[in-house]
Amino acid sequence: MRVHFIAIGGSAMHNLAIALCQKGVTVTGSDDEIFDPARGRLEHYGLLPKEEGWHPERITSDLDAVVLGMHARIDNPELLRAQELGLKIYSYPEYLYEQSKDKQRIVVGGSHGKTTTTAMILHVLAHCGIEADYMVGAQLKGFDVMVRLSETAKVMVIEGDEYLTSPIDRRPKFHLYKPDVAIITGIEWDHINVFPTFDIYRDQFAQFINLIEPKGTLIYCDEDKEVHRVAVENRRSDIQKLPYVCPEHRVENGITYIGNTALQVFGHHNLLNLTAARLACRQVGVTDAQFDEAIGTFGGASKRLELVKKSEDGAAGHSGCAVYKDFAHAPSKLRATIHAMREQYPDRKLVACMELHTFSSLTQEFLQQYKGTMDKADVRFVYYSQHALQLKKLPDLHPDEVRKAFGGNVEVFTDSKKMVAELKAMDWHNANLLMMSSGNFDGIDFNQLADEMI
Repeated sequence: MRVHFIAIGGSAMHNLAIALCQKGVTVTGSDDEIFDPARGRLEHYGLLPKEEGWHPERITSDLDAVVLGMHARIDNPELLRAQELGLKIYSYPEYLYEQSKDKQRIVVGGSHGKTTTTAMILHVLAHCGIEADYMVGAQLKGFDVMVRLSETAKVMVIEGDEYLTSPIDRRPKFHLYKPDVAIITGIEWDHINVFPTFDIYRDQFAQFINLIEPKGTLIYCDEDKEVHRVAVENRRSDIQKLPYVCPEHRVENGITYIGNTALQVFGHHNLLNLTAARLACRQVGVTDAQFDEAIGTFGGASKRLELVKKSEDGAAGHSGCAVYKDFAHAPSKLRATIHAMREQYPDRKLVACMELHTFSSLTQEFLQQYKGTMDKADVRFVYYSQHALQLKKLPDLHPDEVRKAFGGNVEVFTDSKKMVAELKAMDWHNANLLMMSSGNFDGIDFNQLADEMI
């Protein structure tokens, strides 16, 4: 079997390509730019294109399928050639569904918490010896790639992104998976460039519920008023609905416990994610006792409240310094991540740095959604790059506009070096640093920064 990838360098695309290669499929691909880690990983598996760019001559009639990435344009010359030849063209969500349509599909949707919840489910299933295929949006410890496809697994766990499927398919990705078990972790407006109003955005989740397979299960966060609304308003009687809230827990000496289980993760949002994962695992036969034993060894997903480095010099961990990084960029994610740090380290000063990096976050209208999101931090830095505005073809944004949108005592930077200089000049005794972005603050080396601070 031969499959060609148009825009093979994408995060999900290159992992799907590797998964098919491991399955014995002959894989080729093209892209106009490929960056690490995709470049290094594709090279390792012998899948890195010899040269960048689009090459329609590589699209031949003997291809069994073409997988089209969102990065490609609608007038991509390879896409046009594939259409001309009448080849079967899939988006990667379509291809994942084709590979999993005979399996029990657990699909994790929501504006936040998708990656961590998916990672928790996979960790527990692996711990319990339950084979599962998967697609997840971050590198996980113990997993070589972010996509696994097999002939033998009876379960597939999918992180269900609500962004668009491909240049020629404007449906949200998670509308293509037809879950047997669906999870909705939260609903808060995002992707303003494709969902111009909150009502349109929320409706994508209402449609997601309607796509659950008959006799399937909806697991939903009942603490989130918008999730509660779409779940309750849905009148389907042929599915099971399982609401969840934050479980009872306690924090002792900087460690969060559920019952007698000590957790490596912390924060209200992670406890919600854990509860969703527990309910999903029950659907495939995992007992609560098995879940508790497994979840105590879960160390978190990459860049999701990930500890970079820490130094302890006081009793019970309440002195010293810790540096964390997190993928948080949407308003709800900022609020939840900062709250988690405050709850876990109540006696430490918290310095929170956030980068406006996505299209939505740099849009003046959407920027108002950030008001008050950083209020629980003692020091609040917000950074954005003028270059990012130019790349996204957005109008100029003045620091005063950003400061006003966030409210409170927020310091705004457009030069990451100046922000780092201020961080290095601070007293870090009994203080924590939280760096939040879907980018990297224009090249900050978090490990080096932590080394210099601690």
